[in-house]
Amino acid sequence: MFKRILLATDGSEHSKRAGENAVHIAKCGSDSKIEVVYVVDADRAKSDVLSNWNSADIGDKRKQRMKEVETIAKNAGVTYELKILHGEPGPTIVDYVNKNQFDLVVIGSRGLNALQELVLGSVSHKVAKRANCPVLIVK
Repeated sequence: MFKRILLATDGSEHSKRAGENAVHIAKCGSDSKIEVVYVVDADRAKSDVLSNWNSADIGDKRKQRMKEVETIAKNAGVTYELKILHGEPGPTIVDYVNKNQFDLVVIGSRGLNALQELVLGSVSHKVAKRANCPVLIVK
């Protein structure tokens, strides 16, 4: 059914629930694979570097945001891959999905940055409007 599933995550509660749903869907097919994607926004990257200028663990913090979803997938025995992309989250996810022909996108309805969502519109809304495959938005 859904062989190639993209899970967009940012470490928020909504994205963790999205991860649980993606794993549940992937378990329905023996050859399903989840690609867990975290997008590093340029503004957030600058902020991370400025607040952690003498720290080598900036990449570790990003990977930590994906850790819970990785644990869920690993415990369920689902095939998965972690990927970090760079750019504005909405357009970057859409571009990646459309170029790589995914069967399904699973994304949380809200992320970590409520202010950007209020002003610019939610990432999940942008992905749902522009992705060339079904999009599951999880509350």
